[in-house]
Amino acid sequence: MAVESCLLNWGFKRAFTVTVDNASSNDVAIAYLKKKIVGCGFSILNCKYLHMRCIAHIINLVIVDGLKETNVSVKRVREAERYIRQSPARLQKFKSCCEMEGIKSKSSLCLDVCTRWNSTYLMLNAAQKFENAFDRYATIDPCFKFDLQSSDGLPDSLDWENVRRLVDFLGHFYDLTLRISGSRYVTSNIFFNEISSINCLLQEWQGSNDIELACMGDRMKVKFDKYWGDPNKMNKIIYITVVVDPRYKLEFMEFALSTVYGKEKGMELAKKIKLTVYGLFDEYKKTYQAEHGCGSNVAGNTSENNESEGAKKKSRLNLGDQFLKDKIETGEANNKYDLDCYLNEGIKVVDEKEEFDILKWWQLNSCRFPILSIMVRDILAMPISTVASESAFSTRGRVLDPFRSSLTPKIVEALICAKEWLQKSHCCKSIEEQIADLERLEEGMRFD
Repeated sequence: MAVESCLLNWGFKRAFTVTVDNASSNDVAIAYLKKKIVGCGFSILNCKYLHMRCIAHIINLVIVDGLKETNVSVKRVREAERYIRQSPARLQKFKSCCEMEGIKSKSSLCLDVCTRWNSTYLMLNAAQKFENAFDRYATIDPCFKFDLQSSDGLPDSLDWENVRRLVDFLGHFYDLTLRISGSRYVTSNIFFNEISSINCLLQEWQGSNDIELACMGDRMKVKFDKYWGDPNKMNKIIYITVVVDPRYKLEFMEFALSTVYGKEKGMELAKKIKLTVYGLFDEYKKTYQAEHGCGSNVAGNTSENNESEGAKKKSRLNLGDQFLKDKIETGEANNKYDLDCYLNEGIKVVDEKEEFDILKWWQLNSCRFPILSIMVRDILAMPISTVASESAFSTRGRVLDPFRSSLTPKIVEALICAKEWLQKSHCCKSIEEQIADLERLEEGMRFD
């Protein structure tokens, strides 16, 4: 009801899609909202494609399942970093080790948060650059090796190899989450391409000779298939967004679906998607005609002129004229003119270094495809993620451990000063004191 109230207050009569996370309560909310929108008579295809699941949340669930069993190498690197960062003296020694090893990286050691997998990725990505520095530090600080042996031990060459492999593993999903959570550019047209790439990547990991990587890939593939394994259960709009991208169109859909689901099943799905595209275009065509008072012809047909001429000359129609008349009456003459012209054109070839602006392309070509451009405007405006990238990484509530709850002297001083200022501001002052302060202020202003 909250979403319904917002739509009414904002004056929105139509809702194309609603993107929500994967909470089960959202299914009930979307069903209620769909019923209300359809009842108002402002729906598109009876809100058949209203419900859109947040890709960022699904990606996060997939990653969390893959990282359930924390790698021992990660624990060793984490404990080594914590030991060094516990003391400014140790950190200074470590910097000296970096200088002796010739490490000139601008990044520094950073601790991770157990509830944010992206922080684990950033920690490992930074730590791998200081492998030689860690080895040298172990030779100049005898307590380093002694303290770590009581837990998981020092990270060795095999551990660093595992860390580099895990960094590469998490890097794919880290970059993906940043791309799909962007708010300053269109994201809906990259949805299917991204999840198809993830599917292929997980299949590759499942067949890896590395046992840990294969097990991780298996766990992630199970969660992936729960949401995106059956293409018939996915919102068909995510396929249409690819079709309206002039770089891909239906040709890419056939190629991608055949690669992911096999040749036979992929081609069958491509045919269904093509019918879905035409069905959605027909819906927009009806709306366009109703708003503009057009007949069955929108793309410059001269049926009205033909009818007026036919009224003056009541001549018998030949077979060709009768054929065209039947097509016009059934709405097939120019019913899909925009879409057919668009699909029949060759795909747009873009140089890898060139940044393609899909919104600008459709703006420039809106005159050529008047109805299709309206449909594309709604499709590309659809968000595929509901949250910012940093929120997408979170798996639980805020958790503070001893290594992230310490305060620097400057922060402590600022907090104490702020506390004193806030407490003083709440002190009660008499009216006489306030008047006296005001008079002194006015006198100072006159003197100035």
